[in-house]
Amino acid sequence: MSSVVTGPLAIVGAALAAIVFVEIVHWTVKRIARRSPLAADLARTMHKPFLATVTLTTVQQAVRIWAGDFPGRSGVVHILVLLCIAAAAWLVGATLLVLEDMALAKWRTDVPDNLKSRRIKTQVVMLRRVTVAAIVVLTIGVMLMTFPDIRALGASVLASAGLISVVAALAAQSTLGNVFAGIQLAFSDAIRVDDVVVVELEWGRIEEITLTYVVVQIWDDRRLILPTSYFTTKPFQNWTRTSSAVLGTAEVDVDWATPVEPVRAELQRVCAESDLWNGKVCVLQVTGATDGVIRLRALVSANDAAALWDLRCLVRERLVGWIWQHQRAAVPRMRAELEKAAPAPAQRAEPHGDGAGSEAARVFSGGIDGDARGVVFGGPVPVAPESKD
Repeated sequence: MSSVVTGPLAIVGAALAAIVFVEIVHWTVKRIARRSPLAADLARTMHKPFLATVTLTTVQQAVRIWAGDFPGRSGVVHILVLLCIAAAAWLVGATLLVLEDMALAKWRTDVPDNLKSRRIKTQVVMLRRVTVAAIVVLTIGVMLMTFPDIRALGASVLASAGLISVVAALAAQSTLGNVFAGIQLAFSDAIRVDDVVVVELEWGRIEEITLTYVVVQIWDDRRLILPTSYFTTKPFQNWTRTSSAVLGTAEVDVDWATPVEPVRAELQRVCAESDLWNGKVCVLQVTGATDGVIRLRALVSANDAAALWDLRCLVRERLVGWIWQHQRAAVPRMRAELEKAAPAPAQRAEPHGDGAGSEAARVFSGGIDGDARGVVFGGPVPVAPESKD
């Protein structure tokens, strides 16, 4: 039989054999997947890239062995080589993604004590992005090296790589800075996915960390997009840096005549009855006494920032209602004193600053200490020149 017939038959037979082999492997893995989550992920994610890799590799070898010489043979083989490289990169990427998904599934973030899980999730997500980018770059490089002309230019490209790298670094300085900042954030634990932060006077949650930017979900569902370099160069608050539990305050202004102990007992009762409280901190303190009122600060704790917000609102609402119902006299009030003054005898007006109390009202003069401060802040007193006879 001539090669015109045997070549195509051999190629088709090789392709069918590869497909049958892949389907048998896929069926076997699906049987194992009933007892293994890893096998289920492999069967679902790697079926298509494995089929493409095995089929293209088999067809390429069949063309090399059985097709013989025909017009355009080198071009067809070259195209098959490029497709095999792309399919192999697809398979490697799918395998790495399955392993990363396993790590994400093992370390869940929807549990109360999820500090370690959030750290690992952040690192895995960043590694996934770096992995995909590296696979794409390496695949394109390997595919380009299959072209003889490009391979011949490799030496000159390497010779000018130093100058090109300097120019590229200067041109993309801010971009490269964000990329390095993103890698630094992934492994320094400054922020993690699901951390609660206060940034740019906005309270929110870290929703996504990429190599170049960070997405902060604001409490009202807005999104604040910041470059990764922001978190390495500017200060910000991280409420869940060491643990998910956080403290918060609810302040109430009351009159000076308010007995504090009953209010403190009411706060303890409100916290004990609420499922938002984590049972750790429930304190009432007087933190201010000015302008005719005293300020009561309730310090409470919760397992996470969302629960803390609701708990603070609940405490403030219950305390205001209880004070209005049981201690109506504790409501802040304005006091004024009215009296009819007798007409004073006319006196000679004294200039401001004179009298017994004027010396105590001065900072930079009027005494030894005041004069010394005046010299420090105002400089030495100028001395008048002597007059000539």
